[in-house]
This record gives sequence, structure tokens and C-alpha cells, in this order.
Amino acid sequence: MLKPATTRALAALLLLAAPALAQQTVNLRDADVRAFIQDVSRATGRTFIIDPRVQGKVTVVSERPLDQAGYFELFLSTLRANGLVVTPAAGGAFRVAPADAAASQPSGAMGRDRFETTVVQLNFIDAASAIETLRPLVSREGQVTANRAGNAVIIADYADNVARVRALARQIDQDRAAVRVIALKNAGAREIATSLSQVAQGSAEGRGWQVAAVDASNSLVVRGDPATVAKLARTIADLDQAAAAGSDVRVFFLNHADAEKLVPVLQQLVGQPVSPASQSAPQVQPTQSAFGNPSAPGQQAQAGPAASAPLPQAPSGGSLGTSGFVPGASIGRGQAVIARYEGANAIVIAAPADVQRRLGEVVRQLDVRREQVLVEAVIVEISDIAAQRLGVQFLLTGTGGSNIPFSVTNYSNAAPNLLAVAGAIAAENRYGQDNATTVALRNSAVSSLLNANGGQFGFGGNLSSNAVFGFVVNAVKADTASNVLSTPSVVTLDNAQARILVGQNVPIATGQALSNNFDNAFRTVQRQDIGIALDVRPQINAGGTIKLTLRQEVSSIATAVVTQNVPDLILNKREINTTVTVDDGQIVALGGLIDDNERRAIEKVPLLGDIPLLGNLFRSRSQNRTKTNLMVFIRPTIIRTAADAAAMTGDKYQYVRAEQARREGTADTSIDALVRDYLKAPIPGAPPPPAPPKP
Repeated sequence: MLKPATTRALAALLLLAAPALAQQTVNLRDADVRAFIQDVSRATGRTFIIDPRVQGKVTVVSERPLDQAGYFELFLSTLRANGLVVTPAAGGAFRVAPADAAASQPSGAMGRDRFETTVVQLNFIDAASAIETLRPLVSREGQVTANRAGNAVIIADYADNVARVRALARQIDQDRAAVRVIALKNAGAREIATSLSQVAQGSAEGRGWQVAAVDASNSLVVRGDPATVAKLARTIADLDQAAAAGSDVRVFFLNHADAEKLVPVLQQLVGQPVSPASQSAPQVQPTQSAFGNPSAPGQQAQAGPAASAPLPQAPSGGSLGTSGFVPGASIGRGQAVIARYEGANAIVIAAPADVQRRLGEVVRQLDVRREQVLVEAVIVEISDIAAQRLGVQFLLTGTGGSNIPFSVTNYSNAAPNLLAVAGAIAAENRYGQDNATTVALRNSAVSSLLNANGGQFGFGGNLSSNAVFGFVVNAVKADTASNVLSTPSVVTLDNAQARILVGQNVPIATGQALSNNFDNAFRTVQRQDIGIALDVRPQINAGGTIKLTLRQEVSSIATAVVTQNVPDLILNKREINTTVTVDDGQIVALGGLIDDNERRAIEKVPLLGDIPLLGNLFRSRSQNRTKTNLMVFIRPTIIRTAADAAAMTGDKYQYVRAEQARREGTADTSIDALVRDYLKAPIPGAPPPPAPPKP
């Protein structure tokens, strides 16, 4: 806003470059306005652009001589009085137009008669209410509108009138609301605040006041105009007094918490004995508690030191865990009995009003919806096994009474067993095919031949009528590669144990015995889970971090062995027990193993096996190499809302659906048909159907 002194200074500056004009009086009666503008242009040296709608007569009379600045101010005031306004234009010119369109024209520094647009920000009153007060104060050509989003008022009018309206808006934009704290004795503060808020939603008067509950002092903070605050105070007092005469028995229907787990917590608060039987069939007989013994008429109940302990308060918006309770601590005086109704998830509390109110506040803080956590694990195991064997066996022996010595090479890492084969042939020649010794040696030779792998080369025969020989070369090379990738996942509530197992339940022999008569053998068997198991308990901490207490196990059957004619199993087992803290949605490596195991074995005949080149006929070599890479990764994700749960379900479903569609080669998969036809539910993760066209 320009001050009068500034206005005069600007008017003087506009006339500095104009031709000198002596002071003179002005006396115009019913003069044409266009001729008047032309005279002013000639006197000031300024250019004026006249709107075609500018028409009419003007009358100007001055009793005293005017200088250039006074003459120009008189010109602006005359145009304003006749419904015209002067606004700056490009090139230093001025535009003269009717004032009814001035609100849409740019403003300029033209003194108090210029048109100005300003924004007045309101802090306390509503913009719509302020408009009703300010609209009659603007001129006929001015405008005033409300910006509801920013709670502001936009004013377009002559500069002097804008200054007046702005000052008035500042005066009415004052905080005249009264604030009052009302302490409650019988009713619960949050319960009363919720009821008043529900009433305020359906009434127009409720928009002008606010109420908030203070759990720590069981009081209400009311804010509004003094008359409304006084009326609310009387209503709150009536409700608090009515609560004092209310029933001593109250039923709390729980929305999220489990009544079976909540009852022991409340029983600890009032000193009621807690036992497993009381959770399923609560004790209803009066018991001695921290509230004090049931007193005879006229006798005051006595309480121990713990009776004066205050009730633990939970932070605003949080829940009060059982770790904050002290067994036997008192939250009031009197007799209280807490029971659970098995027919519904409800708790029945019989207690005086003040005790009942405090227990109800504890129930409210604990009966909150718990967030969920999706825990996904990735188990990667890559292993390579390479084995090489090269062995040479020979046999030379005489028959009958020959003097040819017996000579043989036999190695544990070579197959088949040349001694078993030669023994079976010799026994058959000497004892016949049906002899028991021949049969036993023949079975041993067959087993040795069946266990042989790789390439086998050999020959044998008679050197003479009383000598035989044999020669076997065994060569094996084996490469085994495995890549195991498992991704178990499970969803559980915050601070709730969860387990997923994908595998088999196999029998493991634990013992074998005979009866007293040694005629009835029996074995004891214990079954064990074999596969991939994930046990986890997530705990959501402040800041979105998640504490995971978990156990990850990967087990499999390696091979079967026979010990004393009892089959046993050898198990591969990989297990991680740990506690980690992970940010929401982040991946952390729990642990792993990188193992590179190489084993070489050489069996040879002493001295002969050391001869260069020729020594290869008297030795057997084997080489085994096992390389294993095992890593376990974990990723927890917090599911806070139903939308998060729907998005997670949609992603998992669409992945399975895509795999099934690829296998079946059709867009309408069997899982879609099951969900659509049997469950009568929409396809998770599918886009919503298009809206029907409007008629």
C-alpha cells in the first residue's frame, strides 16, 4: 500500500519530463471526457490509450490554482468518479478503460486511485465466513473471493479501499477460542471424546469446536468459543456423573486381541491368581488381591506397598506390553474379578467404576490391529564333484603240485576284485558248481563285477597245464554338478511364531532287540522331518526395522548303509540359528559355506610301483574333489494395510499363474478356473474390469 507522500512523489516523477505548466485553476462543466483526457495529455506529455467504451461528460471545478502533481491527481480522481480507471501500458503509455473490467487488468503504481489485487492469509477464521463480512465493503467495481484450499481471501479493488479491507480482515482474524481442561473421575477420557466426535460429525455446530483425550490424566481438552465450551463442559460433567452410577459388570468385545492371552495380563494387574485353568474356566470367587481384602462394613481394606504403584502408561498411539506390568501391582482399590467368555472373543470385568475404567483403558491399548510381516528366504547350493581312478591288477598262480609261486595285486579303490573272480573259477573247477564254497565265491565275484564302473579291460588264461594268469585295467572318470535353489516364504503377525516345512517324514531306526525267548526281533523307529524348514519370529521396531529370530534348516538323505543287518540312513543337514535386525524390504545374507575338499589316494606295490613307466602296472590311483557353495539370504517385508496384503498376494498369484500358463499353453489356467468358479472370488493381481459405458 502506497502512502500519500509516496503517491505525491510518484505523481511528481511522472511530470518531470513533461513541459512546464504554470499553476492554474480548472473549470470544466459538462466537458467531453475524451477532450479532458487530451488536455491532460498535452499538459503532462504522456500518451493515453482510450478504450472505445469511454464516453460521457465530466465536470471539474477548482477554486485554487493547481501545480502539475495536483492537476494529475485531480485527473485520476475525476476518472474514478466517472467509473473510469487508468492503468499502465507498454512503452510508458497509460490505458483508460471502464472500471468494471479493472479487476482483470494489470495493476501499477498509480497512487490511491490505481486498481490493486492482494491476497490476505487467514490464520484463525474460515475464508468462507470472512467473505460474508468483507464483500459489502469493496467498491462496485471490486471483487473479493475465497481460496478454501489455502484459507485465504483475494481482494481486487482501488488501492485505498484494498488497504481498508485488508486492515479490517486482520482485525476479524483473531483467535478468540477458549481452551478448557476437564478432568474425569468415573468415565474414560477416550470413550467420551469418541462419542462427542461422532456427535460433532452430524451437526453444523460441531465444526467450531475440538475435543482431545489425555490418557495420562484421564482428562479432556476442549477448544472452541466460550459459549460452546461451557455447554460441552456441562455435557461432559453429566456423562461423568452417569458413569459413576453405572453397572459394576462390563463386557469388552475384542476386535484384534486374543481374550485367552489378555485375561492373564489383566489378572496380574488386579492381583487375581493366574493359572492355566483360570484361562479356560476363570475363577469367579472373590480372592485376596492387591486391591485389598474384601472388607467388612465400616472397615477399610488394607493394601500392601505395591498397592500405591501407578498404572503404567503407554505412549500415544502405541500398545502397552505385558513386560511393563509388575505382578501384584494395583491400579485402584476394591474387589475385581476378570473372566473370559468362551462363546465369543470377549472379556467380562466385574469391578468398581474407577478400576473398571482403568482396566478398560488397558484393554483399548492392547486391542489394536497388529501388522504382519512377509519373510522370504533364498537358499542357494552349488556343488561340483569330480572323481578319477586308474588301477591295474594282475594274478599269477600255479595249479596242482606245480612250483609256480602265487602272485597277485589287489587294491581297495579298484574294481572288480580279481581275487574274487579267480577264486570262483578255481572253486568251480575243483569242487563243482553246486558246492557251497563255490556258490559263496561265485556270489562274491558277481557282486564285485556289479560294483565295477568306468572302463574295464583285462585278459587271462593258462600259461601251461599247471599255471594260470589274469590281468585287469580299471579306468573311471566321473563329474557330478548340482544347483539347488529353494525359496521358502511365510507370512505371520508381528511378534508371532511361524513355521514352514517342505519335505518328508522319514523313519530312523534307533534300536533293535530280541524278546526273552530270542525268537521275536523288533526295532524301535523314530520319525524325523527331512527337507527345508523355516522357523521365524519377527518383531517390528521403531523406524521400520525388523528383528528376526529364526532357524533355517536344509536337510536331505545322503545314502543308506547297513550296520549289523540293520539299515541306517546318512543325512545331510545344514542349519542356521541366529537373530538379526533388517530394514523393511532389505535383503541380508544370513550365512553360508564355501567348501573345497580334494582327496588323492595311491596304492602300489613297494619298490615295483616306483619303477618309472613300468611302475604304473603295480599301482592304482584315485582322486576325488568336492566343491560346495552354500548361501542363505533373507528378506522381510512389513504388511501394514489391506492394500499391501492384496498387492503381495497378487504378485505371488500372478507368478504361479504365469508358470502354469506356460506349462499348459493356455491363457485360462486351471488355477484361474478354481478361484473363479469354486471360490467365487476375483483373480488376485488382475486389473479391475472396465466400467460400463454411461447411458
